[in-house]
Amino acid sequence: MKKLIVMMMLVIGTFFSSRAQKTPTAEELAKKNVDELEKRLTLSPTQKSIAYNYVFNMYKEQLLLFKKQQAGTYKDEDETKIYKLQNETNANIKAVLKPEQIIEFNKLIEERLSGVDPTKKKKKKKGEEEEKVVGIEGLKSGNN
Repeated sequence: MKKLIVMMMLVIGTFFSSRAQKTPTAEELAKKNVDELEKRLTLSPTQKSIAYNYVFNMYKEQLLLFKKQQAGTYKDEDETKIYKLQNETNANIKAVLKPEQIIEFNKLIEERLSGVDPTKKKKKKKGEEEEKVVGIEGLKSGNN
């Protein structure tokens, strides 16, 4: 009886651990990314569709490279390819945006590069100093 219970727990544990480590698909990643763009930039349906196609193609390539990395056939040139693909995708998206949307898009890219999560705003406690902004945004704001 104990062996049966242990086996059941192993099977259930394996099932849940494999589901928890599921790699998202290109469709899921693209949808999440474009939904954030639509929310931040108020994209038109046409802009959203075009951006989705660019982002989907980028994620499709990135997932292929990720699989190469897992298989152990990843090369240094592949990392360069990823950065080039991201830059091309950003440039293609900017090409379909209005000037005011490009400003917000640049802010979004800067936040992503700096690791800032725009959904989690840190509240200052009483007597706490404001966090200094570094990088390009720090130079633009002149608060440092």
